[in-house]
Amino acid sequence: MLRIWVNVLTFLLVSPVVSAQSPLFTSSINLVHVGVTVVDEDGEPVVDLSPEDLEIYEDGELQEIQYFSRGMNVDNESLPMHLGVLLDASASMGGNDERLAKTAAIRFLNTITYAEDMTLVDFDETVRVGRYSQNDVPRLIERIRNRRRGVMTAFYDALGVYLDGAFDQDGRKVLLMYSDGYDTRSRMPFSETIELLRASDVTVYAIGFQGNIPSSDRLRERMKLEQLAEITGGRVFFPTEVDALDGIYEDIGRELETRYALGYISTNSNLDGTWRSVEVKVKPTRSELRDVDTRTRPGYYALYQEPGSRQR
Repeated sequence: MLRIWVNVLTFLLVSPVVSAQSPLFTSSINLVHVGVTVVDEDGEPVVDLSPEDLEIYEDGELQEIQYFSRGMNVDNESLPMHLGVLLDASASMGGNDERLAKTAAIRFLNTITYAEDMTLVDFDETVRVGRYSQNDVPRLIERIRNRRRGVMTAFYDALGVYLDGAFDQDGRKVLLMYSDGYDTRSRMPFSETIELLRASDVTVYAIGFQGNIPSSDRLRERMKLEQLAEITGGRVFFPTEVDALDGIYEDIGRELETRYALGYISTNSNLDGTWRSVEVKVKPTRSELRDVDTRTRPGYYALYQEPGSRQR
């Protein structure tokens, strides 16, 4: 089952080639997409980089950048953005955590006006999914407000449902997860969820709520949320009050608007389904670039083709 999921997910991780000068697509060459956030020593985004300032390595081998774009809404040549929201509506998110999560999701949806569409996956023991256009935002917000709390938690299954729906979306994909990290119902184990997320091209920002979690479990669930976000090049936050949300969304919004999208054609043409590590480096072409940090997903799974079969 995991092999099937990974193969389907990796089909979208590499997509038709895009020119660095003009986003034209061809059907014969596969492009590996890499999203990267670059910050200076104060944690502020570096927004003025060019392709000449960056290097991409796959399994230690330097790759040639074929596509380069800045930000989510800077110009018409940017890849479209698809926004996902994963909302925990289980019993463990009761009381203040439930109200805070709903408020957080609604506030974020009201700040992002450049997403091509929005996918809401809300879950307890059951997973429900719906996709909305920008014109449907009021209906989406009403659904979040009226969602009643369930009992058990199918967190990992809900994440799998979102990834399944994201397969056919071309462009950049960002998922906001609102959960305490608990899972009491899923058929899919955490280890398999990690592999599916590694195989996807989704960037995860997790908003964790731990007010109802026993103190003995908080560190374990916190580490799970951190792992889910970090393997995609995203981040995790743990707000305890509504006033903290504005600062969190300012950070996320600034990252989305300044994130670089890179693409390259891998020098390794083997269709073997193996994991390929990816590293993005900033060349110290200027003095201010000597102490910067990059954040991106650590790699991807190559496409898989049965030996002896012909590539279509």
